[in-house]
Amino acid sequence: MDSHTITAVLLGIVEGLTEFLPVSSTGHLILATELLGFNAAEWDVFNVVIQLPAILAVVVLYWRTFVEVGAGALRREPDSLHFVRNVLVAFIPSAILGVLLKKKIDTLMETPSVVAAALVVGGVLILVIERLARQGEYQPVSKLPLHKALAVGVMQCLAMVPGMSRSASTIMGALSMGINRKTAAEFSFFLAVPTMFGATAKQLWDHRSELAAGTSTVGWSDIAVGGVTSFIVSLVVIKLFVTYIGRHGFAPFAWYRIVVGAAALVWLLGV
Repeated sequence: MDSHTITAVLLGIVEGLTEFLPVSSTGHLILATELLGFNAAEWDVFNVVIQLPAILAVVVLYWRTFVEVGAGALRREPDSLHFVRNVLVAFIPSAILGVLLKKKIDTLMETPSVVAAALVVGGVLILVIERLARQGEYQPVSKLPLHKALAVGVMQCLAMVPGMSRSASTIMGALSMGINRKTAAEFSFFLAVPTMFGATAKQLWDHRSELAAGTSTVGWSDIAVGGVTSFIVSLVVIKLFVTYIGRHGFAPFAWYRIVVGAAALVWLLGV
């Protein structure tokens, strides 16, 4: 197994472990790349594209929901239409800002210290929201009011700062509005599907020439290895995550973020 394959597996594990936890998968991939001494520019496309197989894990685990929603939408059933409406409305803010602010986002992605600081700030915010937010009763995503779905979508835009975390931004945004933990986590999972499909498609389009020509140092075989790894790990993490937060909440993830972010800042300043 060559060094590229080993790197692809390692980064695939990091992606699968962190995509759905409120700890920032992108931030961890950036820090892992920096810590292990990889060329960040070479692995830029890889780090985005392997998020797509992780998202496919949601489709696999919740396939009944997607089938029922699809069939119900075709029959114009209210619950199915409301589900689609809520996910699409929540997706729109990040889709618009992602296009408008792409260059600034790319610049932030190249700054590991921003990631480390965002991990700490996000961890503190999680602790505050967990302490102050009142948790409502569980309700399916289709029952969420439109204004709350839009508000969660606006909160997702915070994830454009690497290290803030897409799942943390959406889940904490939902909790701050009194949405139940399980509902918040499920909505975050479902919202990840169009969000990461869009991000992956944009990244592939932007780098289409080098990928098609095979001039990229990190090629399709590396992406395939990392993708399969992130998919398998994500399957396990998603199932465990929903059960875990129902019993323990999000505070352990907040403290993890603070410790890792602070350690990364110390290390980066030392370097």
